[in-house]
Amino acid sequence: MDANEFNPDGVGVANGAYFGFPFAPDDAELVLLSAPWDVTVSYGAGTAYAPDAIIEASTQLDFYDPAAPGLWRRGIATADVDYSLLEHSHRLRAEAAKVIEHLESGGRVTDDHVVRRIRRVNEGCAQMNDNIRAQASAWLSKGKTVGLVGGDHSTPYGLIRALGERGGEFGILHIDAHCDLREAYEGFEFSHASIMYNVLRDVPAVRRIVQVGVRDYSEGEARLAAGSERIALFGDRDLALARFAGAAWAEQCRRIVDALPQDVYVSFDIDGLTLENCPHTGTPVPGGLGFDEALYLVECAARSGRRIVGFDVVEVVPRAEEPVDAAVGARVLYKLCLLTLLSKMRGGMV
Repeated sequence: MDANEFNPDGVGVANGAYFGFPFAPDDAELVLLSAPWDVTVSYGAGTAYAPDAIIEASTQLDFYDPAAPGLWRRGIATADVDYSLLEHSHRLRAEAAKVIEHLESGGRVTDDHVVRRIRRVNEGCAQMNDNIRAQASAWLSKGKTVGLVGGDHSTPYGLIRALGERGGEFGILHIDAHCDLREAYEGFEFSHASIMYNVLRDVPAVRRIVQVGVRDYSEGEARLAAGSERIALFGDRDLALARFAGAAWAEQCRRIVDALPQDVYVSFDIDGLTLENCPHTGTPVPGGLGFDEALYLVECAARSGRRIVGFDVVEVVPRAEEPVDAAVGARVLYKLCLLTLLSKMRGGMV
């Protein structure tokens, strides 16, 4: 379908693209990558199926948005999905599951019969990172803004690396139930629980990670967050205590946005939301941000004059019989697309 023939008020088009949009990546302002991958998930699996499920659910959206009316017309395109990642994920997931079972039974990562498995998983995850990094770099070099749909939370690493190689500093607005600051969790260097640790280690262009809504993390992660000038932690408990004392959410959002530099990457783990928004996510945690609260925060960043330079949506676990997870993921993705395009306009004003 030609873009000029696309009817945003018509029936959703199941053309294999997010939202059924007809834009080709070369002609769009924003390109969406997909990462069907969940090798190192340590509890519930299934995020590897999220890209396809979100594509399917996204055709049920209506496209008018009062926060950014008509901005989708600037072009939101879907890059070809590399399904070899999904096949590789399935193979390595079996290896990782055996390692996790061994550790949960009291074993160690140094035990001989898991060392090779851990090495194979780490090598495979590094290859996935290189794949995403290469895809992202190709589109960034063409002047596109790039977003990513995971997959587990390890998958945006390659995109963040690619952005870091473009020059200039940026910050990360990290919405999540977890800090993801563990070093090589369960022996897996590129674990979903290690992405922000790896970013701090490998991407000096990331000036600060502003973590919002986190509520389930280790003592080691707490020490790292408290001791690093590159981390600002707005934990779920502190946000709730301020709310109980009468602080408006708008006031709290101003404090969070003030901690961000001019250029911002948004990493949106769906488990940062309350459970009714992500009932099947891999590591569910009570508490969290409401759907509107989380997206109001991103809108505040977009309207503050800051520029959103990229984003991801991760940890959505779809269920065929219960469409909530994919439906919420699709709507979070659409809002992030629009707010990213909005942020690139002067002052975030339409």
